[in-house]
Amino acid sequence: MSAWVLPDHIADVLPSEARHIEELRRGLLDTARSYGYELVMPPLLEHLDSLLTGTGEALDLQTFKLVDQLSGRSLGLRADTTQQAARIDAHLLNRRGVTRLCYCGPVLHTRPDRPHATREPLQFGAEIYGHPGIEADIEAVQLSLECLRGAQVGAVSVDLADVRIVRSLLAGVPVAWQTLGQVHAALAAKDASELASLTRDFPAVSREGLLALLQLYGDVAVLDEAETALKAVAGVREVLSDLRAVAANIHGARVSFDLADLRGYAYYSGARFAIYTQGASDALVRGGRYDEVGAVFGRNRPAAGFSLDIKQLVSVVQPRPLRAAIRAPWGEGQGVNAAIAALRSQGETVVCMLPGHGSEVDEFHCDRELIQVGDRWVVQAI
Repeated sequence: MSAWVLPDHIADVLPSEARHIEELRRGLLDTARSYGYELVMPPLLEHLDSLLTGTGEALDLQTFKLVDQLSGRSLGLRADTTQQAARIDAHLLNRRGVTRLCYCGPVLHTRPDRPHATREPLQFGAEIYGHPGIEADIEAVQLSLECLRGAQVGAVSVDLADVRIVRSLLAGVPVAWQTLGQVHAALAAKDASELASLTRDFPAVSREGLLALLQLYGDVAVLDEAETALKAVAGVREVLSDLRAVAANIHGARVSFDLADLRGYAYYSGARFAIYTQGASDALVRGGRYDEVGAVFGRNRPAAGFSLDIKQLVSVVQPRPLRAAIRAPWGEGQGVNAAIAALRSQGETVVCMLPGHGSEVDEFHCDRELIQVGDRWVVQAI
């Protein structure tokens, strides 16, 4: 095999895409900062038991593992940054009030998590800790939509669900873990016959409620239907009220509901959302409430947030225009070097033509040139 061939689903990022990714990264971080989110930079690897503890256990198969040559302990290359942000909130910051954190960095996956995806996403995310109210859920959705608007994503739709509905339906029902997993899979696949078979011995309220969920998807009218169909289930009315509150605060996007959607069931503790746009094979953004994320670190704080892959994001937005630049001659004279330095200090891009070579720059549009007029160096349009 040639030495330059990379592993499957791992790729170099060449200048045009790299520039676009970097511009998106800066814009996303600036948007999060405008909401008061503080940037953190967790390490790419840490002890495996920290990465996979608690809600992180779901990432076990996605995590690359290795042995630390210094300590002999097992290390993991992070497959998600949320667990690390929770550790920082719980142990390093340890604040009493609300904490807003954001991050942006590579994560590694043992296998792609969707068709044609990279195994090295560039994950951006924002987390808000310390507030149990619906306001934190709303802020997470609003910030994620603001980030997509800043990235110039086209029309988007927000899909809402809440894992507490299924948990309420299964509360007190003695069911084996294997059967529970099959129930979740049947709900996700909307397989009514399989679900009916799996729940044939469940209490009537639970069985009928789970089967009703298969039809509870669509616009906001679904919540009224759910309130009628699940009226005998404790706690469901409050959950539906929260979903209405989140939907009422979403502007500039179509909103839908799928109350049987259980993606991230073991991870989320309340409302969850996914944001879609045309041209993307999967959700651009996933987020929601995950109050148990910090429990394993000794601080079970309320938490809500979202994350996205900038490499996926760049594939669905229009390419940015090339940066305007100034072409200048290579020279050792004090005058030309002073003129170039002055232009660069003003924020201009100046590309010097090396002797005997033309410009092979693909990422800059040299629409002006620096020329000598008498004893002065001036910029003129090409």
